[in-house]
Amino acid sequence: MLALVKENGFHGTPMSMVARHAGVAAGTIYHYFESKEKLICELFGYIRKQMIAAVAKGDAEPLSYKDRFYSIWMNLYRFYEANPDMLWYIEQFVNSPYNTRKPEAGPDAFHSQLFSFFSRGVTEGYLKDMNPEILGILAHVNIIMTAKMQGKGQVVISDPELQQIAQLLWDGMCRHPGTS
Repeated sequence: MLALVKENGFHGTPMSMVARHAGVAAGTIYHYFESKEKLICELFGYIRKQMIAAVAKGDAEPLSYKDRFYSIWMNLYRFYEANPDMLWYIEQFVNSPYNTRKPEAGPDAFHSQLFSFFSRGVTEGYLKDMNPEILGILAHVNIIMTAKMQGKGQVVISDPELQQIAQLLWDGMCRHPGTS
């Protein structure tokens, strides 16, 4: 589904094409997903779970807050780097009519996890006294754009340079740069 949607868009990918690509009968697809909309939304949910796992993998309590920040940054970056079709799908989904989540519903599970991490950083004095949601969005957009630029070959970024990008972001958010 990821590859088909990337190639044809949501509207240009009928369920018959999905079934053909999967090597199954269309009825089989409908056995698991009652509609194309349901399949599109469930795939988005699956991707979000993978993102949550990537963030959780980098959030180890014994590490210093700063090290956890770097680990989360790098793990989420590596997730997007390894799954460029998922990143593309996310961007298409959030800007599509399939995304029916209302802002008043609050953040989804992925953003709640991210905002919680940044909220803790603000509360415990590691990060500047700012809205943790703004800090989380700033970090996430930084990761996404870095992965997209690298993935499209617009820049070649070495591992030490990735660390520098995360360091610049940390320095801008940290209440006392140079500390953990």
